[in-house]
Amino acid sequence: MPFIIKPATPDDVPTLFALIKELAEYEKLAHEVVGTTKLLHDSLFGPRPVAEAVLGFMDDKAVSMAIFFHNYSTFLTRPGLYLEDLYVKPAYRGQGLGRAMFIYLAQLAVSRQCPRFEWQVLDWNEPAIKFYDNLGAQPKSAWLTYQLTGEALARLAENVI
Repeated sequence: MPFIIKPATPDDVPTLFALIKELAEYEKLAHEVVGTTKLLHDSLFGPRPVAEAVLGFMDDKAVSMAIFFHNYSTFLTRPGLYLEDLYVKPAYRGQGLGRAMFIYLAQLAVSRQCPRFEWQVLDWNEPAIKFYDNLGAQPKSAWLTYQLTGEALARLAENVI
């Protein structure tokens, strides 16, 4: 049976969440998964969706997923496509499924007139880095990612820094 990629539906949320937890295990970040299926559902299908998801199927079984959203470039004055996470179950890696998912997302970006398709990768994930290099993607080494979370975010929001 061929590999089929479909936009996720509300009924797919439990499957997506299970794949998110598998990805977190792979990335050694399972302790950071504090979200819920309800929050995921609301993020994807609530009154103000903030992200989209696709699932990849083999033999009617979900074996991959991608979650993405639009970011914005002030210099280009256009939205880009930002890939938050892409995951292929280990037993299905090396068969071109990740590449198929990237092609699908690249086609989506082009159809939406997004001049950029961006994502991040953990610096220790050599297989992913090699895969991205083979796609022709270029690392943006001049840019550092910063993040505010937890107490630091709350302090700044309360203007107590």
